[in-house]
Amino acid sequence: MDMNHNHQQHTMAPPTSSGHNHGGGGGSENGGNQGGHGGMVMTFYFGCNNVELLFSGLLINTPGEMVGACIGVFLLAVLYEGLKIGREVLLRRSQVNVRYNSMPLPGADGTVLMETHKTVGQRMLSPTHFLQTLLHVIQVVVSYFLMLVFMTYNGYLCIAVAAGAGMGYFLFSWRKAVVVDITEHCH
Repeated sequence: MDMNHNHQQHTMAPPTSSGHNHGGGGGSENGGNQGGHGGMVMTFYFGCNNVELLFSGLLINTPGEMVGACIGVFLLAVLYEGLKIGREVLLRRSQVNVRYNSMPLPGADGTVLMETHKTVGQRMLSPTHFLQTLLHVIQVVVSYFLMLVFMTYNGYLCIAVAAGAGMGYFLFSWRKAVVVDITEHCH
């Protein structure tokens, strides 16, 4: 019985590439190393030739298209910051069932101090909660779009994301007390 499992019929397909050269000089034809990332540029570059933006059909090939894309990305980042603040404002306006709970605490000199806590509730099946949920989903999707735009490593698009986030914060957060949100999805 032949136990030789070397059949010589297995063939490997040649590696495929999308053929996109992002103009960053990182392609293997230019001596660069893409580190096995399927033709994806993994270093920052400034170019506007064959830049895929979010979808395969959305290809930037001219400086004018890059300017338009940067404006759109900038506005998307401003929208993201506006959504964050808008959801907070909506939440504050929709708070119902405000209760004050007082709790006696012993003082240092034997006196009794009263500590009061404000408890705020919201109904789950209210139209406001449904709106909050919809706005949260939109905010998450926009945040992932911005992350994917940044992951193109195109310097122009990355600057547009950062500048839009900064402008959005400047426009919408000036009334808000500065609080670090540890549940933030993208920062």
